[in-house]
Amino acid sequence: MKIIRSVKEMQDQAILLRSQGKTIGFAPTMGYLHDGHIALMRQARKENDIVIASIFVNPLQFGENEDFDKYPRDEARDRKIVEKEQVDILFLPDISEMYPNSMGVTMDVVSRIGVLCDRNRPGHFKGVITVLTKLFHLTQPSRAYFGLKDAQQVAVVDLLVTDLNFPIEIKMVPTVREPDGLAKSSRNVYLTEQERLESKHLYQALQLGKQKIIDGQKNPVMIVNEVKTYLKQNITGKIDYLELLSYPTLSPVNLIDEQVIIAVAVQYSQARLIDNIIVTP
Repeated sequence: MKIIRSVKEMQDQAILLRSQGKTIGFAPTMGYLHDGHIALMRQARKENDIVIASIFVNPLQFGENEDFDKYPRDEARDRKIVEKEQVDILFLPDISEMYPNSMGVTMDVVSRIGVLCDRNRPGHFKGVITVLTKLFHLTQPSRAYFGLKDAQQVAVVDLLVTDLNFPIEIKMVPTVREPDGLAKSSRNVYLTEQERLESKHLYQALQLGKQKIIDGQKNPVMIVNEVKTYLKQNITGKIDYLELLSYPTLSPVNLIDEQVIIAVAVQYSQARLIDNIIVTP
């Protein structure tokens, strides 16, 4: 495995590989890797000649009161995991490499926002699409891999690639879960013992909503109310949001007759958990 920290070296290497006719699978991460990240690398390994993974905690996507400084980091541990997964190149830039100067060009998103995580994290997806645009130019991927745990991010990335004509195929990888259903996340380490025990109910609540749709319920308000009632009865965390929207457009629906997403975010003492389930009626 080759480790690259320089922006120029990464781009030069990627351009060389593409000139040789190699397909590149790219898995962008913010590190502190878990099975969800590993699933991205494994799928990329199956479908491409070369696999590039990146680890970069992007400051642009953190708000003023968010956990950039506390975000878990362990480069030595992550390097071992990436090497074990037979990744060809690990891109490890620091902030001075990615943002040597304040950005003179800004990017914005006007669709698929204003709901879910974006409602309480203004500017978050500006930071996401900015760093991904830079990473896509640097790694020259044929395919880029994203986990559906953050389904809004996947929808926004799909919009970025479509609207700006990036020659990249976006691959959506199913959420990797703990045996009790909790979606794997780097932030799970911040849960207390009691919070970890009850966190399984997030996925069980989403499964309840899915079953209601399968059973023929088409009224989104009734489904949201039942799921919310279940959560309030089983968790102590604060429900940040619980929404049912079309997917991937993330628009409100009055009648469930298309693919939808049921998404939830719960704030615990030191961790904010998100999860979702996508259902086609």
